[in-house]
Amino acid sequence: MSKNLYDNICEERLFSSIFNTYSKDLHDFLYYKFGELFNPKDKVQEAFIKLWENCSKVTPDKAKSFVFTTANNLMLNEAAHQKVKLKYAQTKPKHYTNETPEFIMRENEYGEKLQKSLENLTEAQRTAFLMNRVEGKKFKEIASLLDISTKAVEKRIYGALDKLRKDIDGI
Repeated sequence: MSKNLYDNICEERLFSSIFNTYSKDLHDFLYYKFGELFNPKDKVQEAFIKLWENCSKVTPDKAKSFVFTTANNLMLNEAAHQKVKLKYAQTKPKHYTNETPEFIMRENEYGEKLQKSLENLTEAQRTAFLMNRVEGKKFKEIASLLDISTKAVEKRIYGALDKLRKDIDGI
């Protein structure tokens, strides 16, 4: 019975030797078993990373078994993950909501009223109003962009709000 010179493979030269010896065979094994779909090169790298992380626990005579088993498990996990993704992609999303048809109808009517009311605003009011409410710009920012005073921006926005309230009942 021969005694191993090394108890583990944490020495860089020994680890590098194991990598060079088994990496090509491991890649070929994974490629032939699973194909290119699950990217066997990445799984080889991951298996050797796990070997390095556990180098103090793995003896040189068990290194080949460790990387082959680890890489095989990584590929099986990837295959299972792909099956879950495929199953999820095949499920149809729900096409119903908890809202009543009356609520949906009122929401659509409100949207139409709002669009018509926005069209009825003057261009200056509409521009200032949309910059403030949709884009979230402050009065000073709008004033500098439109090259007008802050008071003019306030007047346009408040005028727009007043017109919208009159056009759309219940705001």
